[in-house]
Amino acid sequence: MRLPAFLSLLALVLQDGDPHTALPLYDYGLSPDDYGEVLDLGNYEEPTDYGEQPPEVKATSPAPPPTRGSPIQSAKALRTSSSSPTVPGPPTNHSLPTCLVCVCLGSSVYCDDADLESIPPLPKTTTYLYARFNRIRRVRAGDFQGLAKLKRIDLSSNVISYIESDALRALPALQDLLLPENQLAALPALPSSVQLLDARLNRLQSSGIQPGAFRALEKLQFLYLADNLLDSVPGPLPLSLRSLHLQNNAIATLRGDEFCDAEEHRHTRRPLEDVRLDGNPVNLSLFPDAYFCLPRLPTGRMV
Repeated sequence: MRLPAFLSLLALVLQDGDPHTALPLYDYGLSPDDYGEVLDLGNYEEPTDYGEQPPEVKATSPAPPPTRGSPIQSAKALRTSSSSPTVPGPPTNHSLPTCLVCVCLGSSVYCDDADLESIPPLPKTTTYLYARFNRIRRVRAGDFQGLAKLKRIDLSSNVISYIESDALRALPALQDLLLPENQLAALPALPSSVQLLDARLNRLQSSGIQPGAFRALEKLQFLYLADNLLDSVPGPLPLSLRSLHLQNNAIATLRGDEFCDAEEHRHTRRPLEDVRLDGNPVNLSLFPDAYFCLPRLPTGRMV
């Protein structure tokens, strides 16, 4: 075989001293049976033909979970904290946060037809509240506490019979107060910022409105008190008023200075163009001094 010859030649080349001194040689001849001890071919499988597809890679162990502070965990925590909404206030009478019982869109809270029995806790940023078609019976002094941005309250079509005197007075931005279709017999004190008051279809009586209650509302433009139990015009009225609806009450007479200054006949109250007294027993033709300063005649019975 070639292997013994090669080893003999190598021994001659590397021999130190007499080149004719031969190194002892061993019999390196290997028979075919001896190859089994050198290389065990029994553990090798025949190569697999994968064709055009790459061989499948099998994972021996799952990837380790991200460690604390890793980018994946940090991004997940950031996404969770930024996407989860802030739940305002304590639970409502439904034992759920307000913005799950109602719909909160920006600064507006919509609680229409939500089966509420009281005003729910509101986010401090609430600007517009709509809580119509519920079963709210009472408005308490603390219901709107701290809501400095609240501009509009719509409590139409509830069963409200009482509003505590201080429930609304401390709302500096309140402009529109809508209370139609309730059971109110009296009105609470209102902030001077109110521009629209709608209390139609209640049980309001003249005794339930404090004398001079509207004179202090220097920005009031629209006053709707139709379909109540009033027996007189709730004056004095602010000079800012543009529309006054008192139809379908029990008003039978008018004072001489109801709308005008009886001593100043040259005075014209131009902003107040819409006065409705129809549906009342009063005969307007008997009280011309009450409305001579108005730019238009009131709507009502003249005979």
